[in-house]
Order: sequence, then C-alpha cells, then structure tokens
Amino acid sequence: MDVLADGGDAFYAARDGLYDAVVSETVLPDPGGKELIRELLAEAPGLPVFAWTAHGRARDAFELARLSARDYVLKDEDDASFAGRILEAGERGTAPGGMPELPFTQYASRDERTAQVFRTAIERVARAPSTVLISGESGTGKELLARTIHRMSPRRDQPFVAVNCAALPESLIESELFGHEKGAFTGAAGRRIGRFEQADGGTFFLDEAGDLSPAVQAKLLRVLQERTIERIGSNEPVEVDVRVIAATNVKLAAKVRSGEFREDLFYRLSVIDLKLPPLRERPEDIAGLAHYFVQRYRRELGRERLVLAPEAVRALRAYVWPGNVRELENAIERAVVFAPRDRIGAEDLPEHVRGADSTVAKQPGLRAARGARSGDEGQENGDAGDTRGS
Repeated sequence: MDVLADGGDAFYAARDGLYDAVVSETVLPDPGGKELIRELLAEAPGLPVFAWTAHGRARDAFELARLSARDYVLKDEDDASFAGRILEAGERGTAPGGMPELPFTQYASRDERTAQVFRTAIERVARAPSTVLISGESGTGKELLARTIHRMSPRRDQPFVAVNCAALPESLIESELFGHEKGAFTGAAGRRIGRFEQADGGTFFLDEAGDLSPAVQAKLLRVLQERTIERIGSNEPVEVDVRVIAATNVKLAAKVRSGEFREDLFYRLSVIDLKLPPLRERPEDIAGLAHYFVQRYRRELGRERLVLAPEAVRALRAYVWPGNVRELENAIERAVVFAPRDRIGAEDLPEHVRGADSTVAKQPGLRAARGARSGDEGQENGDAGDTRGS
C-alpha cells in the first residue's frame, strides 16, 4: 500500500491503473478530496474508490457513494471490516486464472441506454428463464452481455455454450447444433453430441442467428417449442433443458418481411429484446474502456508499469470506431505490445486511429453519428408487430 500526499499525483497514478483501489479523505488540498473522487470515478469507472471522512462529513461521503464510490468509513469509528472490504474490492478485478472480470465500464456505462441494458439484464432478465434476443453491430459486446446474463442466472454453475453461425459452413451448422448418429452421412464415423446437448442445464448462445438456413430455423423453432432435439440420422427425440440467448447484427424484422427469416421463430427468440448501441453513439465510454484494456493486456504481457497518456485518450475519443468495442480492444492490445516506453502515446496507436481528426473532418457525417440516437433501431421490432422487451 502506498500513501500519496498530493491529490494530483494520486489522480494520475490511480487513473492509469497503478493501483487496484483508492482510499481518499474528503478534505484535501487542491484538488479537494471530493473532487478527486469524482474525477477518478469519471476517468476510471471500474476503479474501487473509498471515501474516508469525519463524522461531520458523513453526508458528503454518502453522496459520493451514491455517485458510485464503493464505500465510506468514518475516521473515529473502529471499523475492522473496512480493510477487508478494500482488499476484496482490489482482488475482485481479477478472475480465477489471472484474467480480469468483465469490464465494469460496461455495467456502469456513462451512456444511459447502455447502462440501462446491463441493469435490466442483471436485475431482471438473468433471473427469468425467457429466451433473449440481443441486437447490435458487430463488436458491441453481445456475447459479453449474454455471458453476464448467464453468470447472474440460476444456471451460472452449468455450461455456457456459444456457437457463431456466421463462422460455420452451412453444411455443418445442423450437425454442430443437433449432433448426428453414426453413418448419418458420409464421414459420420460415430455418434456426435451437438451443442444443444452439451448446453443441457445451462445457457445456449446462438450468435449471428440471422444467418441460419430455413431448414435449421425450423429445427430451432422445435427446440424452443418442445425442448427436444433430434440428431441427424435419428428419429428419437432427446430432451434438452437450455436457456437460449440469440444475437444478431442484422435487422431480423426486415428479414421477416422479406421472407428470409421465420416470423414465428422471430417472436420465439425475441421474448425479451435487448439492444446494444454502437460505441460511436457513446463516446463518453471510450476512456474507461481504454484504461480497462490497458490494465488487462499489460498484466498479460508483463508490462505492469505501462500507462495511457492523455494525448492517446484524446486520439481515441476522436475516432469513430466502426468496429466498436472489439476494435478498441484490438487497438489497445497492439499499443501495449509495441509501445517502446512505459507510456502509450498517440504515436503508439494504429495509424488510422491517430489520424482520426482529419478523417472526421473529411466525413462530417461520422461526427454527427456519434451523438445520434437512431429511431430506426428503436422501431426495428415494432415493424414486425411487436415491441416487447427492454
């Protein structure tokens, strides 16, 4: 544990991930303690920040806690559990095996729509057995949201099985999902258990569901209706107990209208409908996510002293991220690998990212898109006659 007397030094050190948790007095010289805590919560949303205050300032500490400070303690109280709470918060950022937990900045997004999606998923959707449809552009975190729902559900100790339909040849999707019997087709040398059976008791995540063929759509509808599957080459039904979460980066309602996707399956999948906005529409989250990814990859790559410079953050914020959170993660991983010093500057970012100012200037529509709130997305499922979900 280190003690830093200067609030400015404490801000930059904690913001850049040099500490796992922060305890701050509410009365400090410039910047003030409350201001320091507010700034840290804004710049490093996932950092556990604790307020330490005198009795007369308990109300101030409570207000800071409401703003997302993790906890507070009164100076003249003998709170033996306080140190334990700090240690627990610091350790919670790392999951078994050394991998960080899901980024807190997704749950505590400064974009109200994104934060509401995760709050709804954690507080309500996870407890229900209902089928969920998650829509959003590629790289927005659809699988992250699905895993969050599973992790917070009664099925958390059972399998989470994911299949990306777009990554499989059409000829293999049916066998991959439902399995096959020996001799069912050329090359079927033995029985193969499909992904639905592997997920029995747990959660089955079907990514890019809009790419399913009509034949597989019909079989998937049967799974949802009857909770049974049939392996290829067999007429024997096999019962499966799975919670299905589907995801798509296309407008399924439009595919329903064009006849490319079954309407009855669409309604079965979208009992609960969650939408993740693209990163360009929530630029206020870019800094928090970038700091999270720096912390993650510097641990993995053995560069513990590496920090993200303010000019790099400005460059990241200027870029529109067509590849969304996944593209941001890849850019940070690359910077962690190639940064020659213990500091990631703008020059260490990919060329197309650090040249974002000129790119946006040439394409003013992209800058406008950052603040847009697309009405089309909000009406997507309503066009198919149903507005259920969050």
